[in-house]
Amino acid sequence: MSVTDQASTLSADTLATPPHPLEPLTTSEVAAAVAILRREQSLSEQVRFIEVALHEPPKDVVLAYQEGDPVPRAASMILLDNRDGATYEAVVSISEGRVTDWRPVPGVQPPIHLDEFLECENAVKAHPDFQAALARRGLDDVSLVTVDPWSAGNFGFADEQGVRLARTLCWLRASAFDHQYARPIEGVVAYVDLNKMQVLRVDDYGVVPIPTEPGNYEREFIHEFGPAYRSDLKPLEIHQPEGVSFQVHGHEIRWQKWRLRIGFTPREGLVLYQIGYEDGGRVRPILYRASISEMVVPYGDPGPIHARKNAFDVGEYGIGTLANSLTLGCDCLGEIYYFDAVMTNTRGEPAVITNAVCLHEEDYGMLWKHYDWRTGRSEVRRSRRLVISFVATVGNYEYGFFWYFYQDGTIQLEVKLTGVINTVAVPPGEQPRYGTLVAPGLVGQNHQHFFNARLDFAVDGEQNRVYEVNSYAEPEGPDNPFANAFYATATLLEREQQAQRLVEPLAGRYWKIASTQGRNALGEATAYKLMPGENCLPFAHPSSSLIRRAGFTTKHMWVTPYAEEERFAAGKYPNQHAGGDGLPRWTAQDRALADTDVVVWYTFGHHHIVRPEDWPVMPVDYIGFMLKPLGFFDRSPALDVPPSTPRHAGENGHCCS
Repeated sequence: MSVTDQASTLSADTLATPPHPLEPLTTSEVAAAVAILRREQSLSEQVRFIEVALHEPPKDVVLAYQEGDPVPRAASMILLDNRDGATYEAVVSISEGRVTDWRPVPGVQPPIHLDEFLECENAVKAHPDFQAALARRGLDDVSLVTVDPWSAGNFGFADEQGVRLARTLCWLRASAFDHQYARPIEGVVAYVDLNKMQVLRVDDYGVVPIPTEPGNYEREFIHEFGPAYRSDLKPLEIHQPEGVSFQVHGHEIRWQKWRLRIGFTPREGLVLYQIGYEDGGRVRPILYRASISEMVVPYGDPGPIHARKNAFDVGEYGIGTLANSLTLGCDCLGEIYYFDAVMTNTRGEPAVITNAVCLHEEDYGMLWKHYDWRTGRSEVRRSRRLVISFVATVGNYEYGFFWYFYQDGTIQLEVKLTGVINTVAVPPGEQPRYGTLVAPGLVGQNHQHFFNARLDFAVDGEQNRVYEVNSYAEPEGPDNPFANAFYATATLLEREQQAQRLVEPLAGRYWKIASTQGRNALGEATAYKLMPGENCLPFAHPSSSLIRRAGFTTKHMWVTPYAEEERFAAGKYPNQHAGGDGLPRWTAQDRALADTDVVVWYTFGHHHIVRPEDWPVMPVDYIGFMLKPLGFFDRSPALDVPPSTPRHAGENGHCCS
């Protein structure tokens, strides 16, 4: 480890301070909660623990908390009984040593756990029908075959109702560490009952030649696919000789004037709580809770094998359970602070993801500058941002979730999409309509990635309003004699049905979340604005299974009044759900929004028509949004950022660049 690559970690079983109500569960707390539930409910060994996480106290309890107050600790759980397929929810009071809530949840399928994926792959590879399908393709070594289970969705087939189902697709490795996605075994689909872990059937749609060109990208194989490494790249080091500028207390983070807490759940991964900014001697609240509530990846191939491919990576799999252990100098560069995350396997045993969350600072170029050409004086400040991130691997794709906090009060969420495109094989000479050839006989399919961020705002308090702001050209005439004028108009979104909105870059559209009571020095409501970035809409038709189940993708912005149970944009149990749950169902109530505790749900989509340059491993694509202060401050909050120490000073001693 070089002097510039330093790290420290908050252990999964250590609290540096007495527990806050939102501190994540430790390994010992998870173990205690599981033991209490097993004892009181006499659980069978065939019961799987799908999710175990902190049972977040009600918002009013958290907001009323004072340091030193007693903190009751409790765990929320989702369980699956493989004997009859029943789903249960439980709340266990760790403080009291008892189960406080236990209830069946009929007619749902909880998320599929990583343990089930591994068991499913083994069941498929051992099945004689699958082995026969491989033999028809001249494959007799099943050890080099990989099987990826996919959620089955809900397409109305009667024989799939009530069955905990997975569909599997498969690939071939030429050797133990070969790039599997270079060689799809096209045409073979197995259907697996995950409760019984039995293969129900294996469909074979016909033999397609397996592509032969390697796609290896790992360092020991690079010579097979590309040129030698570049030799003209010099080291770039990040060094903070006096240490970092942030402080960590448990899971509370303080950086300059920012204050926030973080958590980590099996389903959402990284969660941010109680984001505020110190101003005038007090911490002013901005957001109570922020997370990715759902994401879905629909594919655009109508063929019998691939038409059912869409993955709800939050609600069907749980991106928290799929988080990476991050590596210093690779995933994170500089002086890093890591947080571990406590998960469980399906037997309820704690499973710690070390270094799941990375915290560090980055230089971000210019913050502000002005050169007065009359006096020859220049003032410039460099921008620094705080980065809180985690990365999840969902099958072939990697998703990096990066929250940035800036010195001018801006908050940004950036999702970094990388990993490996999902591949299919086509016969020689075939030109795909629904994808792109990336190698001979190998196609990357057209697809999209949709994310929904749940933003529980608290701009200068819990009572807020949401406005849509559009800009318009003033009509030509006496009031606009040179035809150059334009203006912005803010429209209050008063009810849920009105507050289902799309982006409109040609109107400069953004959304303003304003305090009901807070006022700035100009007498205007203090506010933040949501600034959209790249976006798109789904191409699936309204009648499709995707739109029925992921109705949140049809609008870019939704607003709801706060309701504790409304946490996930596609509903709590999207796995194999028939659809209509989540935001479409909740907003059908058309509840009032003005001057209340509002939650903004922002959907942003990445449209991916694959390029050859996306193969064999995809360079990062970026997507996200920004939250910027809009009259939240009386003037620029970045005025007090000190000048950098210049490497070369001008005659007047000011930093020149």
